[in-house]
Amino acid sequence: MQRNEFPRSKDLFLTAADFIERCYTEIGRTEQISSRIQHIRIEIESTGTYHQLSFELEHGARMAWRNSNRCIGRLFWKALKVRDCRHINTNDGVYEALGSHLRYATNKGTIRPAVSVFAPAHPELPEQAITVANHQLIRYAGWLAEDGGCIGDPKELNFTQFCQSLGWNPTPVHSKFDILPWVWRLPGGEWHLQSPRTEWILEVPLRHPECAEFASLGLRWYAVPVISDMQLEIGGLQYPAAPFNGWYMGTEIGSRNLGDADRYNCLPAVAHLFGLDSRSTASLWKDRSLVELNRAVLHSFESDGVRMVDHHTASEQFMKFMQTEARKGRHVQGDWSWLVPPMSGSASPIFHQNLDNQVISPNFYYRPLLPELSSAF
Repeated sequence: MQRNEFPRSKDLFLTAADFIERCYTEIGRTEQISSRIQHIRIEIESTGTYHQLSFELEHGARMAWRNSNRCIGRLFWKALKVRDCRHINTNDGVYEALGSHLRYATNKGTIRPAVSVFAPAHPELPEQAITVANHQLIRYAGWLAEDGGCIGDPKELNFTQFCQSLGWNPTPVHSKFDILPWVWRLPGGEWHLQSPRTEWILEVPLRHPECAEFASLGLRWYAVPVISDMQLEIGGLQYPAAPFNGWYMGTEIGSRNLGDADRYNCLPAVAHLFGLDSRSTASLWKDRSLVELNRAVLHSFESDGVRMVDHHTASEQFMKFMQTEARKGRHVQGDWSWLVPPMSGSASPIFHQNLDNQVISPNFYYRPLLPELSSAF
């Protein structure tokens, strides 16, 4: 996963031809490779780009997940549901497509991996494509407090202020868990803001399997992480709007979203609740708080019937993924710093692996930060 540039037409053909050869070989259409590549050459020479067939888009998106260096859950890449949204060109259509994706993925807690692929950008007009501004489809607002601190998620301060600049102000009393609206724009259009319907959103209130007082912290988290600020690249075509999801690994919520000092910073409150001595780091109060916070996350999601995986199981699944890929003659790339879980790292078999972090195509890439979000409000 990295920033990339839109290819020029000559490079586009070479990238497309390489993708077609690999894609068609994998799905058993080798006899069609030559004619399909010739058709793409003519189309690029005529229009500067080409249209991918539905099955090319489907398998290409699955290959992109399989190639995602920072994803620990790639064992299930074949199960990805690819939703072709390339025909959508209205604000109402985008809104309903995002809502449909969220409902499909949530599935009343039995989370299903999915990607919704909107129209690609033309190589010569990279800005003329549907763009979703949100980092994830469900995310909590970050409100600037009077004392200079943050109510809610500090990582969403800029985006929250951007939403306010577009007229969003849901309630005069702000909480730590106010769901942000969706913000997107059509090619050449203005930003459009609309909140997801309440019935589309599944959240899990957090409680502890042994400490009833844990519920008094008032913590919660949403059920499914739908990443919406990355662009999908398949065969040289760039899809700037391609929201996708798997399901959560517990430490993503417990150790990072809630545990990180620059996010919800819950470790001090958890330590106090459990009577831990936080006067010295040598007491390992942070480590013990992390364990209890992660136990609460796993317990709560399991109790509510929401699909989640613990970091030890996810690590074992990744090792199985490496083994199955090796049997297919494919080398697994990976970003070690992301794949090793953020808690009990050396207890994961991934910790002891030497991984190649080369980025290969197809893939999901970080989209350049939107100017509206990079400036201070």
